[in-house]
Amino acid sequence: MKQLNILLVALLGLTAVSAQASVANAEKLIMIYTTQAKAANPEYTGPTVADGKFFFNRKVKLGNGKEMACASCHTANPADNGKHVATRKVIQPLSPAVNAKRFSDFEKVEAKFTQHCTDIIGSDCTPAEKASYITYVLTEKTPSAKK
Repeated sequence: MKQLNILLVALLGLTAVSAQASVANAEKLIMIYTTQAKAANPEYTGPTVADGKFFFNRKVKLGNGKEMACASCHTANPADNGKHVATRKVIQPLSPAVNAKRFSDFEKVEAKFTQHCTDIIGSDCTPAEKASYITYVLTEKTPSAKK
């Protein structure tokens, strides 16, 4: 029993370290995108939670007439599991506080931004949009209460 308790404490500690590392990676990505945004527009003042939340929830009319937003698949709370609108496949939470794998690989993050932004808004997202998006997602740390 004592060994089981030690193992559980060790696993919880690793989970906390992983989540902290994922948050740190997300913060590095914000700095990278902020630097890119400032290079493109010297008057850019930096990412904001409000801009990120607006971008995340902004509905865009697709060519088929349907409206989509990031929240359409990822839910209104980035700390919750999402579900792909077409395939119904579960999507792990966006929040790195809940999902330690999120934002861990820059190339994967960039590829997903390119894919999803192109699918939804018709072009890649700007570095400023990416920085604010991640800034917002970092604020969402608590999954919604299950009903």
